[in-house]
Formats: sequence, C-alpha cells, structure tokens
Amino acid sequence: MDEWLSIIGIGEDGLAGLSGASRDALGRAETVFGGPRHLAMIDHPDRRPWPVPFSVAPVLELRGRPVAVLASGDPFWHGAGGSLAAALAPREWRTFPAPSVVSLAAARLGWRLEDVLLLGLHAAPLARLRPHLSPGRRIILTLRDGGSVAGLAAFLVAEGFGQSRLRVMEALGGPQERIREIRAEDPLEGGVPGPLVAIALEVEGPGRVVPRASGISDDFFDHDGQITKRETRALALSALAPRGGELLWDIGAGSGSVGIEWLLADPRNRAIGIERDPARAARAKGNAARFGLGSRYRLCEGAALDVIAGLPAPQAVFIGGGACEALLRVLWEVLPAGCRLVAHAVTLETESLLAAWHGTCGGSLLRIELSRAAPLGRRHGWRASYPVVQWSVTR
Repeated sequence: MDEWLSIIGIGEDGLAGLSGASRDALGRAETVFGGPRHLAMIDHPDRRPWPVPFSVAPVLELRGRPVAVLASGDPFWHGAGGSLAAALAPREWRTFPAPSVVSLAAARLGWRLEDVLLLGLHAAPLARLRPHLSPGRRIILTLRDGGSVAGLAAFLVAEGFGQSRLRVMEALGGPQERIREIRAEDPLEGGVPGPLVAIALEVEGPGRVVPRASGISDDFFDHDGQITKRETRALALSALAPRGGELLWDIGAGSGSVGIEWLLADPRNRAIGIERDPARAARAKGNAARFGLGSRYRLCEGAALDVIAGLPAPQAVFIGGGACEALLRVLWEVLPAGCRLVAHAVTLETESLLAAWHGTCGGSLLRIELSRAAPLGRRHGWRASYPVVQWSVTR
C-alpha cells in the first residue's frame, strides 16, 4: 500500500513553526487526528480528537485515505508515532518531526543530550527515577502537569536529594514559555498552572545511591530474612549473565532481590517472580515498585510446577528455593536451547540433587562459603554462614 499517513510533529508555536513539507502534508489530509490542544492550532474541516483511553484504531480504520496525525515535537519520543508505526508497514507512513521537548530543554541550558538521561514520567511513577539518583547526574524529564512538580520535589527530598536543582520549564518553544529554577527543598512561588511541564534536574544531596554493580546491600530490600544475601546474589547475577531485552524466571522469589537486580542491569529486561507465600509475594512486588520497576516485574503467586506452563519462554532461570527433582525435570523439558539456569542449594538433600544433575548435564558446580567478622567477647571472630551450592548450566 502506498504512503497515506503523515505523522506531523508540532510545537507550541503552532502552524508558524511547521516546515513547508509539514504544511503540505497537512494540506493534503482529508482527516486530522490529534489532542485537543494540537487540533486547536489548525483550521481543518475534519479534526478528530484521540479517543480516551488512547487508541490508534480510528486512524487505522481510514487506512488508504489521506490522513494526518499531530503529535508533540518528535512523534517518536513518547508520542503516537511508535504506536502507529508498530501497526503499519514502513511504506504506509512518513514522519515530519519537530524539535522534541527534551531537545528544546537541552538547547535552553546548553546541555549535551548524549550526557543527559531522558525520562518520560508523564505517565509513569516517580519511583522510576530512583535508580538514577546520584550526585552530578543531569536528567531531563517530563511530568503529567504542573501539579506534579510539588510531588517530584517531595520525592527528591524524601530520598535525601533535596539539594537538587530543578529548572521548571513550561510551554517550551511557544509564546508562553517560562523557565524557573529552584532547589527541590524550596517552595516554587506561584505554582505551575499549565499542563506542559518539563524538568531539567541536576541531582545533588547526601541521599543513598543505588550502586551499578551486582549485589547491592540487603537493606535496600524489605524482607523477612528470606533473601539471597548480597555476596551470594552477586555470584548468582554473574552466572545468570543478564543481557539487554531478556526475560528471567525467578523461582522462589522471596524478597524479589534477584529479579530486581536483573531488571536494574538493563532497562529493556523483564522478570517474572514465582512465589508460593502470599506475604513474600506482596513484599517482592512492593520492592520492585520502590525501584520504579513495577511495570517490568510480574509476580505469579503459587507453586512453580503449577505456574510455569503458562509463562513466556525465558532466557534465564534462577531457582533460589524449592529445587526438586520434578521441577528440574520439567524445566529441562520446557526451557529453550541456550537458556541459562542457575540453582542454589542450602540443604544437604538439595545439594545432592544438584550434584547429580551436574554429573548428568554438566555446567558448573560452585560451593560458596562466607564468614563475617562478629563480636566474640571483647574481640572479634569469624561467624560462618550456611554454605550455598550453586549449579549453573546452559540448556
């Protein structure tokens, strides 16, 4: 099918800011879709607002006819462009981008975009910012509306980064553009009445930074003691070897710590935690949410053998608890070739089981013995933890 859809980026300067090619595409369209704010910027006989909740179905119903879609700035940065392109063949559409809000923000401040983290938080929880908070970090983010600025400031203060500098940027690129600078811990005089808000954030303060290395401190997680301890977790993540865009099954999720660190390794990763204990399942979901990872972490409550049949195929599996002969047999049958399997044992019975499977299927068998210095009278001695046996193998 020939090109019929024009995806046009438009800024706060409206028609005046459109290129000649964008104007021509708009003039050829029989129907124009967009948000009410964008549609109010143009004069066209057939202007149609997006449905609520958002859907590209009305556009697809006119497939083959000349149609234009208006989107803010660059339609492929949190815009309708990605949703439309996913539903169409490349030859059916053409894009006419305008400067994105993040490009405008960087241009106002002289920031190099390649050195800045870009986050769209207009439809995501503020907690998604948490793993990225470290002094000196520059972040450009979008918020839902002006009322969200106070919530962002309160979040930064609560996490110990109240000294961070915020440039509150409203209606960038238009006649009502306004930029104000505050510290997160200080009030913003006059509030932010408008809906078009971007924040340029420079992180400062003594708040706790989430390390990038595997094996972050146990006290980052809410747990009841059922947690893969930091040093052992680091070895587990090393064996699991997360790569971008992969899915992990975390069997016996406990606090969710392994799955959460898997997600922290790459923003495209996904994890499915499997936990039979309801309290621990709720705790794991809560831990993921506090790191802003809830949308990529799915928790299945129940026994692994009852759950895994309906799950999408993983690229890696971790068994932190509950390994048994029946589970290993099922996994060996259903896991795809190349899947990495890592299992831990703390009991002699499970250790014997993993040793037997290692003898049959190969892989690596590792015994992890850790001791920590602890008070012994007026001095200190070594207090040993239970040894952990780790079996890792590629299917």
